[in-house]
Parts: sequence; C-alpha cells; structure tokens
Amino acid sequence: MTTTTGAVLPHSAEAPPAMQMMEMLYGSLATQMISVAAEFGIADLLADGPRPVEELAAKAGTDATALLRLLRGLTGLGVFTESSTRVFGLTPLASTLRSDVPDSMRNLARDVGGQTRHRAYTELAHSVRTGKPAFDKALGMGMWEYLKTHPDEAALFGSAMGNLAAQAHAIAFSDYDLSGTRRLVDMGGGEGYLIATILPRYPQMRAVVFDEPYVVKGADRVFAQAGVADRAEAVAGNVFTSAPPGGDAYVLSSILFSYEDVEARTILSNIRQAMDPGGKILVLEPIRPEGDISHPGKLLDVVQLALHKGGVRSEAEFAALFESAGLRIDEIRKMWPAGPTDLITAVAA
Repeated sequence: MTTTTGAVLPHSAEAPPAMQMMEMLYGSLATQMISVAAEFGIADLLADGPRPVEELAAKAGTDATALLRLLRGLTGLGVFTESSTRVFGLTPLASTLRSDVPDSMRNLARDVGGQTRHRAYTELAHSVRTGKPAFDKALGMGMWEYLKTHPDEAALFGSAMGNLAAQAHAIAFSDYDLSGTRRLVDMGGGEGYLIATILPRYPQMRAVVFDEPYVVKGADRVFAQAGVADRAEAVAGNVFTSAPPGGDAYVLSSILFSYEDVEARTILSNIRQAMDPGGKILVLEPIRPEGDISHPGKLLDVVQLALHKGGVRSEAEFAALFESAGLRIDEIRKMWPAGPTDLITAVAA
C-alpha cells in the first residue's frame, strides 16, 4: 500500500478497511514524529543538501541510531527522503519544517505535537462525556490562563499562530481587496503576524494589533522584521471589554470559534461600537458544512471541543451570532480546498 511518492500515509482508498483504520490509529505517532524532527531542527540542517545521519545527529545533539530510526519512519510519510544509505534529504513536505522559508510550519509542528497539547488530547473522552474542555481537566486550568503562566509555551503558541497567519490566513486575503482600508485592527491578533503579512501589500494602510499585554509585547519585533514598524502599533487590552476605536476594518482570525455564543457576541458588540460608520468585520474561520461532507472545519471543531468552550459554526449559526450583535453577513468567501479557513465579512445591520 503505497502512493506514487512511496509514502505509506495517508491511506490508500483501495486498502482494506482494517488497514486504513490501523494507519489512522497511528496518526498521533506521526504527529509526534514530525514534531520531534521540527524540535531538533533537522530540516534546517538539510537546507544545503542531503547529509549523513551521523552528521545530523552530531549537530542536533541526538543519538545517531535513534535519529536514523525516526527519519526512516518519516520517509514513509513523505517527510524527508533517504537519498542513499543513511543519508537523508528534504522533500517538499520536509521543507515546510525549515524555519527560514515563507511557508514554514516548523513552530506549528512543535506546538501541535508538544507535550501540553498531547496531554489535553488524552482527556478527550472527558470532553465527550461532559461537554467540558479536555485541556482544563488535563492541566487544571483553561488554556489561556495556562499560557499566561508559561511564557515559553505562550511564545511557541504565538509563533505557531504566526505560521498559520503567514499561510492559511494570508490565502484568505490573497484575492480580497483591502486597498480602501485606512486603519485595520487585528483583534486578538497575537504578535501581529497577520498584520505583518498584509501591510506590505497596502502602503497607505495603518494597522493595530490588539491583544493581552503578555502577548503583544512581541509585536514590535515582528513588525520590525516585516519592515512595517512605522505603520503598525501594538495595543494591549482585552477583547471582552473594549476594541480600539476608529478602525474601518476589524479582523477576527481564529478567535470566535474558541468561545461560546455569549462571549463571541460580547467581542462582536465591542467592535460594533468601536468601528467607523461603514466599517466592516472580517472573520477568518472555517464554516462547518452540514451533512456528510468531508471538511477540515469538522476536525477543527473537535480541537475546539478539547481545548476551549466554543466550536466551529455553520453558516446559519454565524448569521444568528452576528444578528445578536447588531450585525449582518455581507459576504462569504469559502476557501476550501485552497485554504483551511473561510472569510466572512459582516457589517452593521
């Protein structure tokens, strides 16, 4: 059971159901393998070409035999290639684990496969049984509270969201014209990675990233690296109590699905009060399709079940949520399969 690239995963539709199920059951191991390779920076070590495993192990600080076994396993996923005996190189998938490429997924891999996320997922049965977040059960507190008290993990999470902003969320804006936007506000925008992606395309635009103080302190570095520090600012605050005034476009990127309707309505109402007349809200989240349709939003909905109290909403649920905050949907752009998130534009009702 192989694909044309020699990878054994994802499963072949022609494989017996039991074999397909077996491969799915080992999916969490695949995540861990990719995450470990990302943690040791193996892809960065291969940026200039294939290297013997002994050289990689010496530079990464690992056991050579153990690293060999890991990389051999990853070649079966199409991540890395064994170009000759004990010599490994990059594949297109492995290249996304480099830290110095525009489409880097390295920090996302480190975060998703990290111990904290793994501990939360081991309590998924608790979520299914009670409807309450698995994260709270596993870690003894909510995810946002946990990150406040674990700065190293908060920094990794911010960088992981930066990977998403530079790729998945940027795709949503690639064909959306923001040229008329004077002041863009990214609500709950972390360290400002999305703003750093958008501003270079619009020289007349200014932008604000708005998030908790412990988060936005890293935004100045991100803006400086993107060359937009003169047009971007970081403002500390709480999305549940206020929104920076005077924006004509407010972005909510992977925010609302972390919260139940009552909390999401508060966020939207704060923006409704703060935005300029004629302003708009741009929501970047997947829209959960109804029926027996395969869609990444359904998987992400389970992620939200495990980590937070919210969930991925359907189009009808979004419409009801906006209406409750004095807003209405103006436009919907569905991105799948080009990207994993959709773009919803809302305006004052």
